[in-house]
Amino acid sequence: MSLSATTAPPSPAAPPSPDVSSRRSRGRLLNRLDVKYSPYLYIAPFFLIFGAFGLYPMVRTAWMSLHDWDMIGEHSFIGFDNYTRLFSDEYFWNALVNTFGIFALSTIPQLLLALFLANLLNRTFLRAKTFFRMAIFMPNVVSVAAVAIVFGMLFQREFGLFNWLLSLVGVDPVDWDGQRWSSWFAISSMVNWRWTGYNTLILLAGMQAIPKDLYEAAAIDGASPWRQFWQITLPMLKPTFIFVVILSTIGGMQLFTEPLLFANGNILGGSQREFQTLAMYMYEMGIVNLNSAGYGAAVAWAIFMIIVLVSLFNFLLVRRSAK
Repeated sequence: MSLSATTAPPSPAAPPSPDVSSRRSRGRLLNRLDVKYSPYLYIAPFFLIFGAFGLYPMVRTAWMSLHDWDMIGEHSFIGFDNYTRLFSDEYFWNALVNTFGIFALSTIPQLLLALFLANLLNRTFLRAKTFFRMAIFMPNVVSVAAVAIVFGMLFQREFGLFNWLLSLVGVDPVDWDGQRWSSWFAISSMVNWRWTGYNTLILLAGMQAIPKDLYEAAAIDGASPWRQFWQITLPMLKPTFIFVVILSTIGGMQLFTEPLLFANGNILGGSQREFQTLAMYMYEMGIVNLNSAGYGAAVAWAIFMIIVLVSLFNFLLVRRSAK
C-alpha cells in the first residue's frame, strides 16, 4: 500500500504589527540623525569654548576700540580716533621697536639652534635619545617666574655672573636693565633658554616623519650627511618649519611675562621704557590707566594686525627660501 505525501502551500508572512513598524522607522530615523549630526556634537565643545573665550572677547575688544571707554563703564562712540592716535603716539612706536628688537634677538637664534639640536637628536648614533629629549624640554616646564628670578640674578649689575665674567676680560659692568640693547639681550636670552627645547621637539617630530628610504638612497649615491641635510631634510621639513616660525612670531609679538618680571613688575619696562613691549603697553593703557580702556583695546587690535602681517611675511619668506 503506497501513501502519497501532499505538501501544503506556504502560508503568506503575517504583516508586522504597527508597534514593530513604528519602532523600526524610529530606529532608522535615529540612525540617520546619529550619522548626520553626531560629528557636530563631538566638535561642539571646542566651538562653544572658543566662542565664549576667544571670539566674543575679540568682538568685544573691537567694539571697545571704537569708543572713548573707561573701566567704570562710561563710553562714547568716536569711530577710528583711537587708531589715528596710534600713529602719533611715541610710546606706542617705542614699544613697537622694543618688541621687534627682542623678537629678532630671540626668534632667529632660537630657530637656528632648535634646527641644529633637532638634527643632532635625529642622528642614529646618538645614545640615550629619550633622556636628551626630556632634558631639552625641561626649561619649558619650569615656571617662568623662577626663570625670571634666576636670570635676574645672572644679569645683576653689581653681583651678577655675566658682569663678573666680563670683568675678567677688563670690561666694565653693564647696567643690563638700564639700557635698551642690553635689556633686549637679557630678555631674549631668557626667551631663547625657555623655548628652544619646545621648538626642537616640534622640528624633531617633523624630521622623523621623513621617509628613511630617501636617506638610504642618498647615502648609496655618495651624498654626505651635510648634503643630505640640505637636499632632503630642509625641503621635506618646510611645512613643520613654517609652523614653528608662525608659532614663534605669535609668541614674540605677544611677549609680556618675561620683560615684566625682568623689570620687577614695572609695567613701563624700565625707567625710560627701554624694554616695554606692545603687550605691556596694551596692559598699561587698558588696565592700569582706567580712563583709556578704549585706547588699550585699539592697541590690542593693532597687535593682532601686526601678528597677521608678520606671520604672512614670514610664511612667504620661508616658502620662497625653501623653493
